[in-house]
Amino acid sequence: MVNKFFVITLLVIFSIAGKAQVGGDNTYAFLELPNSARVAALGGTNISLYDDDLNMAYYNPALLNENMHQHVALNYSNYIADINYGYASYAHHIDGIGTLAAGIYYLNYGEFISADEAGIINGNFYADEYALNLYYARPLTWDSALNIGGNMKVIYSNLERYTSLGLALDAGVNYHEYGSNFSSSLVIKNLGFQLTTYTDDNREPLPFDLQAGVTYKTPHAPFRISLGMHQLTKWKMRYDSSLGSTQITVEDDEEENNEISFSNKMGQVGDEMLRHIVLGVEIVPSDNFFIALGYNYQRRKELALSNRPGMIGFSVGAGIKISKFMLSYGLGRYHMAGTSHTISITTDMGAFIKRK
Repeated sequence: MVNKFFVITLLVIFSIAGKAQVGGDNTYAFLELPNSARVAALGGTNISLYDDDLNMAYYNPALLNENMHQHVALNYSNYIADINYGYASYAHHIDGIGTLAAGIYYLNYGEFISADEAGIINGNFYADEYALNLYYARPLTWDSALNIGGNMKVIYSNLERYTSLGLALDAGVNYHEYGSNFSSSLVIKNLGFQLTTYTDDNREPLPFDLQAGVTYKTPHAPFRISLGMHQLTKWKMRYDSSLGSTQITVEDDEEENNEISFSNKMGQVGDEMLRHIVLGVEIVPSDNFFIALGYNYQRRKELALSNRPGMIGFSVGAGIKISKFMLSYGLGRYHMAGTSHTISITTDMGAFIKRK
């Protein structure tokens, strides 16, 4: 009965997702920012890293598991242009029911100067956004390697005098056998709608995303490799600038012109494919320490300057366990003028309780 219900639920979700809108015209874009230092270091997204890190549940609720019982996660990100955001969560496992968690996500855009159309300053205003996350996860059957999970988000956005309230759902599955070095996941993210809009008759889509990912730890070396794929319902992720074109034509030689055109088209196909992929690598010599590296091709292609790309699209970070606390730091390079710094602290509250 449980299996049938699970299959039917997935079919319904996918049928809705197939009609969902994606792209750059979404509201509540802050939901896509990496709020974990570890994930920020791994390229900005990861849905398949199976561990006891409570922060991973935000990216895939199916990664929430009983090993996270009484765990607490605190995160802070110093973003670009004085923007900052944070995320805090707590998990609790109930035998025979599953694992529950709650989290609060905030983003503060800071203080702005308010002026009228004539440029006369008439005060200041603020902008911020929040999301309350409620999680539930459990194995499909209690002895199954397949875990299912959901995350219901209540979203509030306040931009000057404009406010909006929204509702979104994440639904995910993760396959991981106990003691295995392999983990795979599939997630539907931000499937929802605005309950109230900023202005009348202007309903905007949410940043819907369909993601898949795999993580593999090499058995005889301390490497954990993650490959993530995002925006799987939207093939075209690139655009051609009106300021210039890389298309080359040779008017006097039709055969050579056809070869160049074919080469350009194949290059575009490869470029589109790579924009859907995020690569992350962890060096894990022990359970108490890791170094993380990430590469986000889409971020590099969209934000790097052509004459000075630098390390745009690359990210790096590390984590170390000190006493009962896991401290992590992630650095993401978005632009030559902008770098994001994220700090995470996780701990098991149960470890502080003196057991009889």
